[in-house]
Amino acid sequence: MQPDVGAIPLIALDAVAFDTETTGLDTRTARVVQIGGVAIARGAVCPDQFFESLVDPGMPVPPESTRIHGITDAMVREAPAFASTWRSFERFRGGRPLIGYAIGFDLAIIEREVARAGIQWKRPRTLCVRTLSRIVNRDLRDYSLEALATWLGFEIPGRHQALGDAVAAAKVFTGLLPRLQAMGIRTFAEAERASLQLAREQDEQARAGWADSVARPGRQPFAAIDPFAYQHRVGDLMATPPIVVCHETPLRSAIGLMAERRVGSVLVSDAGEVGRPAGEYGILTERDVLRLLAADGGKTFERRAGEFASRPLISIRAQAFAYRAIGRMDRLGIRHLGVHDEKDALIGVISARDLLRLRASAAIQLDDTIDAASSDAEMAAAWASLPSVASALLAEKIEARTVAEIVSEELRAMTRRAAILAEEEMRIAGLGDPPSPYAVLVLGSAGRGESLLAADQDNAIVFERGTPGGPEDRWFGALGGRIAAILDTAGIAYCKGGVMAKNEEWRGSLDLWRERISQWMRRSRPQDLLNIDIFFDLAPVHGERRLGEILLEDAYSSGYRDAAFPLVLGERLANPPTPFTLFGGLRTEEGRIDLKRYALFPLVSAARALSIRHDIRARSTKARLEGLLERQIGSEAAMRRVLAAHELVLSLMLAQQGRDRHQGVPPSNAVEIATLPRDRRGALRTALRDLQIVPELMRDLM
Repeated sequence: MQPDVGAIPLIALDAVAFDTETTGLDTRTARVVQIGGVAIARGAVCPDQFFESLVDPGMPVPPESTRIHGITDAMVREAPAFASTWRSFERFRGGRPLIGYAIGFDLAIIEREVARAGIQWKRPRTLCVRTLSRIVNRDLRDYSLEALATWLGFEIPGRHQALGDAVAAAKVFTGLLPRLQAMGIRTFAEAERASLQLAREQDEQARAGWADSVARPGRQPFAAIDPFAYQHRVGDLMATPPIVVCHETPLRSAIGLMAERRVGSVLVSDAGEVGRPAGEYGILTERDVLRLLAADGGKTFERRAGEFASRPLISIRAQAFAYRAIGRMDRLGIRHLGVHDEKDALIGVISARDLLRLRASAAIQLDDTIDAASSDAEMAAAWASLPSVASALLAEKIEARTVAEIVSEELRAMTRRAAILAEEEMRIAGLGDPPSPYAVLVLGSAGRGESLLAADQDNAIVFERGTPGGPEDRWFGALGGRIAAILDTAGIAYCKGGVMAKNEEWRGSLDLWRERISQWMRRSRPQDLLNIDIFFDLAPVHGERRLGEILLEDAYSSGYRDAAFPLVLGERLANPPTPFTLFGGLRTEEGRIDLKRYALFPLVSAARALSIRHDIRARSTKARLEGLLERQIGSEAAMRRVLAAHELVLSLMLAQQGRDRHQGVPPSNAVEIATLPRDRRGALRTALRDLQIVPELMRDLM
């Protein structure tokens, strides 16, 4: 997927640092005599990926310019003209953003050159390292390229040569990255926005005839997208039950079974039965059989099928969206995936043939890149695809709840991958393997499947055995710290409330967690109730997931048995804040209304409390409310109004957060009222009025 450039974290950016040498400093008359560029990828300069070319300016090179860059008339006499050189440079750039020092000067020169050459000019997204340096360090007395190099600790070989200055600009940019991140400037659009705020410098450059070093982002791009792959789950498309043979089954019999059932594969296990953990199976495909026949002819027919099965079987969750199955097959170059349930039991198989209709579309925008990422920078690049996909799906009228589920799936995948990379870091650091079976849990909206684009970290760890402060706890504390750091660098910020496994109150043994939950329920202090809120939405994403499922089952059972506990949860919602002013207007700050405060929080909290009260073992808000309806608890008409309001609020928040990501505005839960069409404003008012019945629902249904 080609993500929206604005949403790309700077540490994951693929860009080109470039520079020009010219016949003079007057942008109205100067001509280009040299162009240089060097690639930047994943926060590092790529010195082996460069472009350098002299250019025939079509006029004499003034001696005073030659004294600066050393380029003479004789050197450019046989050089290509600008048009040819620029087309070559554009092929090298490949659509990547441009980084430069005082880049406004170079852009002004290029704009005039392409106009003279009759080349169509579409200004690329750009950043200026001089401007970024001023943002990072206002105390520097000198922002020359030499001074910046000295400040950041590197030398500039080839100064006043286009390639040398391009490399220097690239080194300044990569040296600024950790400093920008520490200031909360993480994405390309956030860097653009911070740069635009230095309007005074921009005005000075404009008076000198320079182009803007940073342009305001245009309309948010929307790529064509196939909604089918984002609406259907693997479980909807899989073949079930899968065909399983024993390890000892003769190969001839396994081939005959494939022909009889008209399938392209059979699974192989020692027991030869369905429902075992997915890791116990291998797979034998028709392609494997053809390769065997080509190699050994019929001599292999009487050997055992298990000898030729590929292991381990690559599998995927039944609840995963179809796009992830497509991405996983493409990434691994395979045509079949086992399908497992939430407890890792094998329940089906999905093949490339099942997904053929989806593969025929070029519009599968998300893939399986997160699971293949080998660093936080690669994770950041994968995560950056999400805002544009979410916006495109909303434009295709996909339900906002479905889009939120997709965001949650990706957030879970990010957390799972961070845990895997963190384990590897622990081994490299000599800290060994996990001292006890454990599970990484995501909590809150990610666990419910309702994450939006402003998501931060909410995670915990449960391990099978160990005491607070003991060796197991210390090991998992270090692991939690690494997970949190990887996620933060990859674009999922630290939780402001500290809900992360690196903090001791969010990790512990199974027994400790049971005691902790019991205390939360008994004490029912405000902080305890907040902890309960996010904990009852947990979903295990890595490790021994059964530990997380056991914990959730225990928590629900305890909450259901304690008749007073759901009532205490509901008491907080008796008098929710009103979204309306005294005169009936919407309650806004700086033109925005906080829809989490006025809509999502009371509704989600009510659904959670009612699910505990009536022992409805569901995670999502919609499933919890529909679970009440299935048991004929509550008014269907009222519940449908509340569900419609929930859908509208999610869609407005996702759309606003997508726009904010594109513009470099830190995404929040507040929606800008003035940007909404009149009909959407009216619908929002209706939805907020409908949600005023939530306290009444709570009283009636408890």
